[in-house]
Amino acid sequence: MNIAKRFAGYLPVVVDCETGGVDPQKDALLEVAAQIIKPDAKKIAMGEIFHYHVEAFPGSIITDEALSVNQIRPDHPFRFAVPESDCLIDMAMKIREHCKRYRCRRAVLVGHNAHFDLAFLIAAYKRCDAMKLFPFHRFMVFDTVTLSAMFVRETVLARAVVRAGLAFDINEAHSALYDVDRTAALFCHLVNKHSPSGF
Repeated sequence: MNIAKRFAGYLPVVVDCETGGVDPQKDALLEVAAQIIKPDAKKIAMGEIFHYHVEAFPGSIITDEALSVNQIRPDHPFRFAVPESDCLIDMAMKIREHCKRYRCRRAVLVGHNAHFDLAFLIAAYKRCDAMKLFPFHRFMVFDTVTLSAMFVRETVLARAVVRAGLAFDINEAHSALYDVDRTAALFCHLVNKHSPSGF
């Protein structure tokens, strides 16, 4: 499969962000995972994954409500968090390498409620004065919430994954690394199953 041709010149990259709240301008970005979608014969498949624990930016807000969901302990000594700018630059460089490999003009963010993740990444890249490196389309996304509602009649990630016949461990949910893996698996399943022949 020519993945650039399949997705109109864009490389799908699945992203999940775990944050300190819901405001991308004020709340901390705490964890990011990104997974490349790669060609595999006549289908798409899950490719390389990048994962970062991120230091909260100075003055950022981290709500107790958010931490109760994602179970992150920002001050844990073994979290080994990196500065926000280091995470963003490293991720951008790696995604750009894959775009070049597959001859894609840019990456497109795939996510479950993708505009949430896109908004947090845009805010973070702007905060770090690194928008010139931003690897994703700035407003277009491939949202697995929409795809799931259309094809498996579910919108919650765990339910959509199970309805699609894939495994989901609820005890692992809300870890960026696990959620990006399950979102990528769901995206590949739905695209491979429902793509017209000839793609």
